[in-house]
Amino acid sequence: MPDPDSHASFGKINPDGDHGQENERDALLGPLRSAPRGRAFVVAQLGQSLDGRIATVSGESRYINGRDALDHLHRIRAHVDAVVVGVGTVLADDPQLTVRRCAGASPARVVIDPDGRLPAGMRCMGQDGPRRILVRRRAGPTPPGAEEIVIPCEGPIPPRQIVDALFSRGLGRMLIEGGARTISHFIDSGCVDRLHVLVAPLIIGSGRTGLELRPEPDLTRALRPPARVHLFGDGDVLFDCDLAALRSVAGEGGP
Repeated sequence: MPDPDSHASFGKINPDGDHGQENERDALLGPLRSAPRGRAFVVAQLGQSLDGRIATVSGESRYINGRDALDHLHRIRAHVDAVVVGVGTVLADDPQLTVRRCAGASPARVVIDPDGRLPAGMRCMGQDGPRRILVRRRAGPTPPGAEEIVIPCEGPIPPRQIVDALFSRGLGRMLIEGGARTISHFIDSGCVDRLHVLVAPLIIGSGRTGLELRPEPDLTRALRPPARVHLFGDGDVLFDCDLAALRSVAGEGGP
């Protein structure tokens, strides 16, 4: 088995701001900035507690992670062409999916809504500038000015087809923001290049868990990507996992 320590390096992001902090931010955002335009580049982000929970038993999920993690999320949004979420996340949280906590333009907002469950009036579908795209299994009514991508299929819409459809529409850099099931589907399909997992110093005890991937009974075959670990000033720890490098070692292609 490979030495686990050989897969990780460490950095610290301080809240006060200095050259070291900027270097750490560059290390996190560098892969996005330098991603070649000739292919899709997909980053996913997930926030969770120390015990791997993303929500309490009652479904409460906001603010598991701190302000630094939220700032980081907005910086990623500012560096991608599209932010992608599942309809369940929109129904639960009604997010705006815009850039507000840093400089930069808001990306296109993409909602995976296979069965047309998205009601009118959700904030991410507001006519406030960024492109709005619904991904569905069949055509249906859309909010004024919104685009629709129809991918006929049975079961979940294949992530690879979603990535290809967005890339063909000029959206090459994508953030898969939630929920955990959507992120898991994209990882299982080999579509995620970079995975950011933010772990808060918080123990919830029970509730919804984070990633749920295909079962792997053999620990030696479990995913162990190269990772850089960043400590935020408010105590959250970010694992920047290079899934693309892991696929390259395994001889698989990227998205």
